[in-house]
Amino acid sequence: MPNRSADILFQLIKSLEKAEKRHFKLYIRRSSGKEDLKIVRLFDALDKQKDYDEKTLLHKLEGVTKPQLANLKTHLYKQILASLRLLKSTDSLDLQLNEQFDYAHILYKKGLFLQSLRILDRAKELARANQKFNILPQLISLEKRIENLHITRSMQDRANLLSIEANEVNRHIDMVARLSNLSLQLYSWYIAHGHARNESDEKDVRQFMKQNLPAGAWEQTGFYERLYLNQSYTWYHFIRQDFLQYYRHTRKWVELFREQPLMIRVETGHYIKGLHNLLNAHFDLRNYREFEKTMEEFEALAETSRVKEHENFRIQAFIYISTAKMNQHFMLGTFKEGLSLVKPIEEKLEEYSLFIDQHRILVLNYKFAILYFGSGDYNTCLDYLQKIINEKTDLRYDLQCYARLVHLMAHYELGNDMLMESLSKSVYRFMAKMKNLTVIEENMIRFFRQSLPLSPREIKPLLEQFLQTIKHLEKNRFETRALAYLDIISWLESKVQHKTMSEILQKKYQQSKRKK
Repeated sequence: MPNRSADILFQLIKSLEKAEKRHFKLYIRRSSGKEDLKIVRLFDALDKQKDYDEKTLLHKLEGVTKPQLANLKTHLYKQILASLRLLKSTDSLDLQLNEQFDYAHILYKKGLFLQSLRILDRAKELARANQKFNILPQLISLEKRIENLHITRSMQDRANLLSIEANEVNRHIDMVARLSNLSLQLYSWYIAHGHARNESDEKDVRQFMKQNLPAGAWEQTGFYERLYLNQSYTWYHFIRQDFLQYYRHTRKWVELFREQPLMIRVETGHYIKGLHNLLNAHFDLRNYREFEKTMEEFEALAETSRVKEHENFRIQAFIYISTAKMNQHFMLGTFKEGLSLVKPIEEKLEEYSLFIDQHRILVLNYKFAILYFGSGDYNTCLDYLQKIINEKTDLRYDLQCYARLVHLMAHYELGNDMLMESLSKSVYRFMAKMKNLTVIEENMIRFFRQSLPLSPREIKPLLEQFLQTIKHLEKNRFETRALAYLDIISWLESKVQHKTMSEILQKKYQQSKRKK
């Protein structure tokens, strides 16, 4: 689902909530003293447009030429940001700290050095209490400038103390930067490729981790060091499909916030992401009860004012909770019940289309397709898979491969024998090209080809043989990547036992409950 417009001003205005629009109008009219400002007219005209249309815009803004429009847009963009900064300053610790630095700098320029130093001390204390170490070098730098150029007599040995303080902060920032870089690079690897495809991928990821993990990382006690360290290992083990270790490090990620609840407000986005990954880990390990508990915790967080009043957090929580709800239906085998989620999610995706990245759209379309596949509505399943197959992107080659595999399975279920031969060849070529072909996928494509001329009675032994082959390979991570995308074993069992996938999965769920 592409963004409605690439015009940055249009996107900014469309992201504004009612309170933000009202504040902008008050801000701009108060600062200008004129009722009929051109930028207010431009703001109103853009606000009413569904899609950005410059010709219509020029028609509505009489007397404004195209070059003038460009200047007006630049001015309006800056004014909206200034208005938002003023409105959001009390709600953002980063903005408050930067504001304190600005005040200290103004007082320094005025020659009021002691007043400036008092503000800097308060700002440093606030930054440390909330672990906002990135702002500290800026604050310390101004403090050093004041002490270096002016005799304030504020404290004996101030120079030595400031030097020690600056070195300590720099060491801390360096460690956080290196760990956050490692986490980001591993996550980027996953977004591009998905899970490790073979021993070569595994070796590359292991080597990358070994070379880039900072010495002494496990001895760090700071919140951000531990956060990014556990994030790095979360992505590392997820890529390797070591789901037990993935779960352990994701749980540590979330427990950091439980240990320091103040940081939930400071780093809400990281907490939301951690809960999302913990739910994924429960899904991968089929931790049914723990999944429900974490889901309740996540939904409670989504109802807090901190999340509901912030567009980014609200959208983030919506995407992740929607994904988790669909995963829960996959676990329980309640595919048909899960279909009720599709339309409301799609309506929200349309509403949030300016803010949702392509990767999330790919994942959600795949989830929709699996819901319809499990429900037996193979034609609608194909519609959603086509959205992935037709998408020109360099993201998630693994998802593109498995979309084609499920596409082949849906045609098999529909009995489209005339298409199976050419489709199976096409899927094989694509997966081989992407180096995404494992023994399971090869056996699957071979099964489809061999089953074409056979009767239902002749197909059953072939299905049983295929099922046994997969079960023998189940402990090999590189051979069972397909199971992370579609429960092929349950699908084959449904064919062998002449039951639906829902019945097979529901039986497994009941058996797991009895074991516990």
